[in-house]
Amino acid sequence: MQRILFIGDVVGRPGRRILSDCVGRLRERHGVALVVANGENSAAGAGITAKITRELLASGIDGITLGDHVWDQKALALEIDQLESLCRPANLAAVCPGRKFLLLNHGGFRLAVFTVLGRSFMPPRDCPFLEADRMLKKLEGKADAVLVEIHAEATSEKLALGRHLDGRVAAVVGTHTHIPTADAAVLPNGTAYITDVGMTGPYESILGRQIEPVVAKFLDGMPRRFEVAEGDVRISGVLIDIDERTGLAEGIRLITETPEGEKKN
Repeated sequence: MQRILFIGDVVGRPGRRILSDCVGRLRERHGVALVVANGENSAAGAGITAKITRELLASGIDGITLGDHVWDQKALALEIDQLESLCRPANLAAVCPGRKFLLLNHGGFRLAVFTVLGRSFMPPRDCPFLEADRMLKKLEGKADAVLVEIHAEATSEKLALGRHLDGRVAAVVGTHTHIPTADAAVLPNGTAYITDVGMTGPYESILGRQIEPVVAKFLDGMPRRFEVAEGDVRISGVLIDIDERTGLAEGIRLITETPEGEKKN
């Protein structure tokens, strides 16, 4: 059995700081083989940079995925091809730079990781279902198990992809909404699933941003800067147990870590 920790959207400096403080102890406490994190909000809440990529890797993370904010930091387009542990969403336009998947290794166990962006209530992309099918064909013989992240707004779209891939991948994990859901389960054919892993960052906030300007914009519609909040910082993630013989899941559990230790869900 191989245990994977997938960490939800890392938001700004508070999210990066708690990873630096806690990933090592999470790996030791839970016997984690590999750690993957979504880093698309790690640069002041919008995008990622090469420097922050290296910072996250130094905290004990093995691979970093991205989402719809992939190009918010303009320099990343010039840097991403040199960042071997970072992958952009697979269903972006083919001309976009960057890797479409990661291949992580722990003691000979090979885990492939890729992300697809949803299309409901989001800008047009290539079909995430067809792109996932293409990626699985491309990965045949290269990996012992596959983890798929769907970065999307609609719960129905996430659930549908989970069912579409059930029995073909180890896990389908949802990100993007920053709110952890209570539906972590192994689907009937052996794929671990959760609609949204939640965020890693300040929960005394609105989706990681300071509360007052967000509320004020809902009241009057005027534009404001939404700075990253600071309070009640937590890691939200899922532990996924994978049978390396079958490449399918044996279990999935949502965990929440605070600077003081694990918070019981």
